[in-house]
Amino acid sequence: MVIKSVNLETVCGITSKLPQNTLPEVAFAGKSNVGKSSLINALMNRKSYARTSSQPGKTQTINFYNINDAIYFVDLPGYGYATANIKVKAAWGKMIERYLNGSKALKKVFLLIDIRHAPGANDIDMYKWIVASGFEPVIIATKLDKIKRSQISKQIKLIRDTLGCDGGTVIIPFSAETKQGRDDIYVILDEIANNNI
Repeated sequence: MVIKSVNLETVCGITSKLPQNTLPEVAFAGKSNVGKSSLINALMNRKSYARTSSQPGKTQTINFYNINDAIYFVDLPGYGYATANIKVKAAWGKMIERYLNGSKALKKVFLLIDIRHAPGANDIDMYKWIVASGFEPVIIATKLDKIKRSQISKQIKLIRDTLGCDGGTVIIPFSAETKQGRDDIYVILDEIANNNI
């Protein structure tokens, strides 16, 4: 995938109406500090188009990025943000659920998990939620550069076993630093953009 144009087209808050996009959408879900904005920036080949922050929980909206007038990257609010109050968390949850169940253009959900740790309760809930919404998520195991190469297969197995993924679930180790794994993600995005999925 060659990125020619990137445009933040729609930002949806808790009460916003979701856009009726005709181009295919792929959504990115993950814990607040899992490196979601870094992944999206790496895929868009932009340094800081999606806002990264040292303060987790910065994305409190659903952001729709039009890529090449061919596909939308949809950045979902980070979950598991410790200092957000219960009301706010519930509102974010409803917003994500409304999107997963309501978007006719959504083709694939990427779930980001930190490769260094076993998925937490929020990750497991999100995985089950995505599956219950009728999607087979692709797992992006982020922060690959933070572990030794010899640990990769053990950590991937830990993620697969903890989430209870079936054998066919794709898990892609990814590093925002080295861009390792980006080409594997591009293959999936190209298939979707070219209407092969």
